[in-house]
Amino acid sequence: MRSAGFLSESQRRLAWVGFLLAAFQAPLAASLIDDASWLFAVVVALVVATVILADDAQRRRPVEAE
Repeated sequence: MRSAGFLSESQRRLAWVGFLLAAFQAPLAASLIDDASWLFAVVVALVVATVILADDAQRRRPVEAE
């Protein structure tokens, strides 16, 4: 049996939507804006991706028997 992650299913779905929006917004903003403010979208996408990966790792961990 596998353990549940720390994100609920709705939070996980919202994290994926946020990741995809930030990931698609960054190159679009880079092509339209002259300054480097688009890097913030890259950082946000990386943070959200890290949370999703940590949740995946916790979900794949077997439940410890008590």
